[in-house]
Amino acid sequence: MEYKRLGDYIEPIDERNSKLEIKLSQGICNEKYFQDPRQVAENSAADKIVRRGYFAYNRATTRNGEKISIAYREGPDCTVSSAYQVFRIKDEEKLNPKYLLMWYKRSDFDRYARFRSHGSAHEFFEYEEMCGVYLPLPDIDRQREIVEEYETLSRRIRLNEQMIEKLEATAQALYRKMFVDGIDKENLPEGWEMGTIGDLFELQRGFDLPSQERTEGVYPIYASTGITEYHNAYKVEPPCVVTGRSGTIGEVFYVDKQCWPLNTTLWVKDFKNTPPFFVYYKLKELELGKTVSGFAAVPTLNRNDVHMMESLMPPIGLLAEFEKEMTVIHHHQSITEQENEKLTELQSLLLAKMGQ
Repeated sequence: MEYKRLGDYIEPIDERNSKLEIKLSQGICNEKYFQDPRQVAENSAADKIVRRGYFAYNRATTRNGEKISIAYREGPDCTVSSAYQVFRIKDEEKLNPKYLLMWYKRSDFDRYARFRSHGSAHEFFEYEEMCGVYLPLPDIDRQREIVEEYETLSRRIRLNEQMIEKLEATAQALYRKMFVDGIDKENLPEGWEMGTIGDLFELQRGFDLPSQERTEGVYPIYASTGITEYHNAYKVEPPCVVTGRSGTIGEVFYVDKQCWPLNTTLWVKDFKNTPPFFVYYKLKELELGKTVSGFAAVPTLNRNDVHMMESLMPPIGLLAEFEKEMTVIHHHQSITEQENEKLTELQSLLLAKMGQ
């Protein structure tokens, strides 16, 4: 297939918000979508307007996860930083905007943009370099077919994500109904006791694993924010419950496969006959991030402080009933998540085929 120079199909736009008519300010994520800006500031007359159907990107590529932040505007008109570049397609009967967005989502494009970025302390991918991009350009009908294939997968992924969210909401509601709402500490139901978190389970600091010692594999490495990489070795057998110890505090992860919790996490070393799903939701209920907020630039959670926290101790029969219900919910979640992994792989294959 013949490759075409992108600069022949796009044109720059430099429309400023001089009258402050546009109130919605947006940033752009390196995953290729618009988002609320990290730093909220008053709209500036110098900000650039991004109309529906325009593209915009952050020219700065330094410290951006080896990706370029670029997105296609499908929502209402918004503004972006004056440092961003805005452009549009000249003729959408020759180049479909969503086909172009698919090209931008390819890892090959991110690598190209980083390679063609220039600067000393900070590197930038300028509009001239964007114009120099070459991409395969089939006829417009074929472009639309490719886009429809990709978006069909995207729609299925979104439906699955909604299902996962509903299942999680159901699980949290069940936990609150059985163990939180209507429970009076001064007048406990029969079989309930007061104790500490340490009576229910024991937390342990995660394991060191310097970046230079990591080898790509199949076992997830968990940091305080979740999976960061995959390693060829593991430290903990499933089920494993992990939460943040340093940096990001309060995120909780239920892991049903062998994994490596990093030293920025705490993991449940001993469940002490407490069902794992109950432990997972108990840690979420504690909202540990609030216990250390404001005390240090990099908050750190002491496992012994968690162990000493007061906690209700439900009867074993009720815990077993909850675990049974949660096993069914988690099974459906796992199946749906696995389907999304396959669908995401298909999307990646479709993007890769664009360059063939």
